[in-house]
Amino acid sequence: YMLPLGNIIKKHSINFHCYADDTQLYLSVQPDKVDQLVRLQTCLKDINSWMTENFLLLNLNKTEVLVLGPKHLRNVCSSVVVELDGVSVSTSTTAKNLGVIFDQDLSFQSQIKHISRTAFFHLRNISKVRHLLTRKDAEKIVHAFVTSRLDYCNSLLSGCPKKSIKHLQLIQNAAARVLTGTRLREHISPVLASLHWLPVRERIEYKILLLTFKALTGQAPPYLTEMIIPYCPTRTLRSQNAGLLVVPKISKSRQGGRAFSYQAPLLWNRLPVLVRETDTISMFKSRLKTFLFNKAYN
Repeated sequence: YMLPLGNIIKKHSINFHCYADDTQLYLSVQPDKVDQLVRLQTCLKDINSWMTENFLLLNLNKTEVLVLGPKHLRNVCSSVVVELDGVSVSTSTTAKNLGVIFDQDLSFQSQIKHISRTAFFHLRNISKVRHLLTRKDAEKIVHAFVTSRLDYCNSLLSGCPKKSIKHLQLIQNAAARVLTGTRLREHISPVLASLHWLPVRERIEYKILLLTFKALTGQAPPYLTEMIIPYCPTRTLRSQNAGLLVVPKISKSRQGGRAFSYQAPLLWNRLPVLVRETDTISMFKSRLKTFLFNKAYN
């Protein structure tokens, strides 16, 4: 049923993403044109009518509206309440998107807190049965229940403050202690290095750089490829064949420094030429991990 639903949304000139059990609508609104949100309300009414005609139900309890932007501007948009079948759908402070909790500031503090609670819950349970498991089996369980949560969509945390990343690093440190039986008084960095685990910040950089490599080699979606611009100097320079990318100018007073279009070329240009000039993705992963590992534990 996605095709007719998509046609209804397109009729209202609203962008959207359709998943198996979730449909997301999103549009950009200028502060002085809040009346454009009426399009969203009209679109939802048409969707609800189409669903009713086809014996489907639009679950209002799971319908959320999230306004992103500076606090003084989003308050204006938040005052506009979407109504559907006499039920008002007010704006939320957070909304879950494919398992990631988005907040209005895009700080992902709610997501980090959620990861911390879940990961430590599993670590407590693993620690109770650790003495019954071999090192190899225990490591598999740690990766399945803890590391996978640290890595899931971690590219969204690129450019986050160190204090935010620190909470996630504490999880990895605790996982390493549970796995190896390291005491709290002992330094954890040598343990992480012996396990060949990249720290959380380097894992985030790894994901961004891997996406950048895929974008440059035509293995990434077009919306990511369009953000990558090869560096072409206006005159002949030694750097013209170095595989560098254009780093866009940003306003430090805004959140542009965390965008993929900024973080990707910034991190890419810091890579050694040997890593940037890699041809295959398997070799790139190997060289990239070696570079980040040496940078983290040198």
